[in-house]
Amino acid sequence: MIVVMEANATDDQIAHMVERVKEIGLVPHVIRGTERTVVACVGDERLKAPEQLAVAPGVEKVMPVLARYKIASREVKGEPTVVAVGPGSLGGPALGIIAGPCAVEDREMLLETAHAVKEAGAIGLRGGAFKPRTDPYSFQGLGEVGLEYLAEARDATGLGVVTEVMAPEQVPIVARCADVLQVGARNMQNFVLLSAVGACGKPVLLKRGMSAGLEEFLLAAEYILSRGNERVILCERGIRTFETFTRNTFVVAAVPALKASTHLPVIADPSHGTGRADLVEAVSRAAVAAGADGLILEVHPRPETALVDGQQSITPAAFARLVESCRNVAQAIGRTL
Repeated sequence: MIVVMEANATDDQIAHMVERVKEIGLVPHVIRGTERTVVACVGDERLKAPEQLAVAPGVEKVMPVLARYKIASREVKGEPTVVAVGPGSLGGPALGIIAGPCAVEDREMLLETAHAVKEAGAIGLRGGAFKPRTDPYSFQGLGEVGLEYLAEARDATGLGVVTEVMAPEQVPIVARCADVLQVGARNMQNFVLLSAVGACGKPVLLKRGMSAGLEEFLLAAEYILSRGNERVILCERGIRTFETFTRNTFVVAAVPALKASTHLPVIADPSHGTGRADLVEAVSRAAVAAGADGLILEVHPRPETALVDGQQSITPAAFARLVESCRNVAQAIGRTL
């Protein structure tokens, strides 16, 4: 349930409500909006009488939250959450694009790509220092050396660094270099990892699992939110179906469905969603038209020599054209890029 405080509720009244929520055995999460402050009460509510909280000073009303994902729900927070990334943000009127190679292969390639995507309009640099691979003999990333290269690229360009963390023990290491920690599709339901990134304090980009329903996706985000981290970005990256023409089946409808269900920013990954460089631009436009707050794209200066996912990586020149194309779509629906 949620406790909606009056518009003129004082800090002391909000603090009192937090203590009352704890006293009845629930976990309080204070969410401050532009007009109202809400205290989300998380836990087993079956034996809790909302009347106990409704009579406290400064309380306007106590409401049940029907969705299983309590903190992520629009019932708790009607206005969108905006997460800063580099020189821009995700979730506000302006769209943002995160771009870069799938994996950090070497210093020169990463710096070349970072400067190119920054010039074309990106706000974030993606690149995997640690790479989860199905094939154990495939390139697994450069590890901590890759993180150093990403930090250098950020210093040189001002882009926010987005990179994947694969295990709880990696969180402190990655958090020292990254601006946004990415939890990949394979780890969407790694609940120990979700709790660890939730406690670290850095923004988290959570990708939808390849076989996950939208409610499962939102409940995974709830793990992060419930640990006190409000800066969560959701990413639709396609799901696994019977279709083999594309690498995954990108679900355009998932974007507006998520936007209607949660206040969290929603971005799209057409690179993994299609697995084909020739489809990335068209699906990017579709995602922007459907209401996505941004995109995350794989860009490599020489896709034919890429160690990972070259078939779905676009060149910097193609990325620049894509940005202009998506900018036109964004303007048509009243947003900017």
